[in-house]
Amino acid sequence: MAAIDTTRPTVIGFGFGTRLSGIMTMISSAFSTWNDKRTTRNELSKLTDRELDDIGLSRGDIDRITR
Repeated sequence: MAAIDTTRPTVIGFGFGTRLSGIMTMISSAFSTWNDKRTTRNELSKLTDRELDDIGLSRGDIDRITR
């Protein structure tokens, strides 16, 4: 049986590595959020008006939802 250790040592201090890690985390999070919104907008745009109505939405709601 294989095991993967997912724990990481705690970094003490506020050195360059810690700041860089924080910046990279923020960038990654922002990109992930943008991509989720983009994907949602594209998928909702593919639906017909009837399908949107079935889930309680209209074409005008798509932009509002993904903001």
